[in-house]
Amino acid sequence: MLPLDASTYLLVLTGAGISAESGVPTFRDAGGLWEGHAVEDVASPAGFARDPLMVWQFYSERRANMTAVAPNAAHHALAEVERRLGDRFLLVTQNVDGLHTAAGSERVIEMHGNLMRSRCSVCDRAPFEDRTAYRRGVAPMCGVCQRAGRDALLRPDIVWFGEAIVAGALPRIETFVDAAGAGLRFLAVGTSGLVYPAAGLVDVVRARGGRSWLVNADAPANARSFDTVTLGAAGKVLPEMFA
Repeated sequence: MLPLDASTYLLVLTGAGISAESGVPTFRDAGGLWEGHAVEDVASPAGFARDPLMVWQFYSERRANMTAVAPNAAHHALAEVERRLGDRFLLVTQNVDGLHTAAGSERVIEMHGNLMRSRCSVCDRAPFEDRTAYRRGVAPMCGVCQRAGRDALLRPDIVWFGEAIVAGALPRIETFVDAAGAGLRFLAVGTSGLVYPAAGLVDVVRARGGRSWLVNADAPANARSFDTVTLGAAGKVLPEMFA
């Protein structure tokens, strides 16, 4: 059990494991390859500059694969906790599938972007929801830039290798942690414990005197940093944890 009371501030981190239970395929499922291409070929600025059509084909297929995917019991359990805690809840996700929002979560930081959004590779227009920008063999262009007399490619709103996480994410987390004080609690679900800065959040919480819980199918690299570790399926564990 993770006790919740009137003083609890709950910071949650989720990774690929929580969405895998909904059937979301991960890149690692194919050994890090897609049609013989390494991950860097389809998930890096250099790969996009070299072959934007191939990159768009990859993400177009990822978007198509999401059409039959729905949030699972773990996503819904977290959305329900948010309804109970309100502004004393913050969910940070490394996932790009949008399933937390689909389950009803509102206080969400998508550290690595969102698969179902696109943005311009040049101008600062806001990312926008987009499921159909790519047509096979046609590079999608930014209409805002075209109206200004310049050509610029659209790109998926994904944080690629070598890029910084979404702007404003860390300050927002820091503000939440500062407000929590002694009521700070941290829950990580379905993470590898390898990708920073997300993997370091448990250490931040420990330094502030907060307590931490981990729910994972397997023990991640940083499992020893948590106060309580539960190995099992998030869709089963989380509803019971907050019952």
